[in-house]
Amino acid sequence: MITRDLKALATFPDAARLGFGAATARAAFLVAPEGFSLAVQSASDNAYMDLSLRVDVERALAQHRGLQRALARRLPTLCFPGDPATPDAVFPNNVFATAPGQLIIGHMRHPVRQVEAERMDIRRFFRDVLGYAEIDLRQHPGVCELTGSVVIDRGRGVAYGGLSERCDEAGLSAFAQALGWVETVPYALAAGEYHGNVVMSVLASRAVVVAPDGFADPAVGEAIAARYGAGGIVLDPDEKAAFAANCIALTPDAVFMSERAADALRPATRAALERNGFAIDAVALDEIEKAGGSLRCCVAEIF
Repeated sequence: MITRDLKALATFPDAARLGFGAATARAAFLVAPEGFSLAVQSASDNAYMDLSLRVDVERALAQHRGLQRALARRLPTLCFPGDPATPDAVFPNNVFATAPGQLIIGHMRHPVRQVEAERMDIRRFFRDVLGYAEIDLRQHPGVCELTGSVVIDRGRGVAYGGLSERCDEAGLSAFAQALGWVETVPYALAAGEYHGNVVMSVLASRAVVVAPDGFADPAVGEAIAARYGAGGIVLDPDEKAAFAANCIALTPDAVFMSERAADALRPATRAALERNGFAIDAVALDEIEKAGGSLRCCVAEIF
């Protein structure tokens, strides 16, 4: 089912009630920022990047290790080594996604990111160690940068697809079909936005944070927030600019975000997260954020 109009977004359809699948992951994996640098190709459509900034590789590595330690306190967290040949490959959730028994490989827009999909150590881990079947979206029409572009309510089987140069309708459809979602909600991102997970995040299928100004039609973002009732949390432009929407609930009781994002939260936003049962775990990631993504972008979930 594809939902496009605001009236249809008013409530969840009966077929998309909770119980579709696990609302949070059973583990997570990262890719270390070895040889970390800013890629010119990625910056061409990522307004959050500033190529004039210098990056400190050792500081990025230290912050990334801190992220792994923080996540590992909540759930098993693996980290694959980075590759200096792919210096901005610190955001694996764009390239790899999972469902129970399945590894999905994304169809990336930029050649510099396409190389990441050839990581055979990651692919063999899922295939040979976990026994997952592999679904390669590069064999299908369209572009889709997986859970960078598409925010998923796993418990209800709903995929919110932020359409941009990094995710088109064909790519979104291929991803949705691969995972068998009950409902797909395509929407256009606002000019200057590149990924859906920078403007919204579903938290353990009971809450959502949404920055309406990140949508081409802010009313769509507001309608998505309204779907979740008291769990609909609306962010202002300053919170979005600090990557507050680029957060993730890896367990039912905690939401992870960068320190920059947490520092930008208004008291009302912080209270709303806590009211919905989420403690805030903040991790310093300002060096990695120079690459135009934040904490959620670094985390690939294992279901």
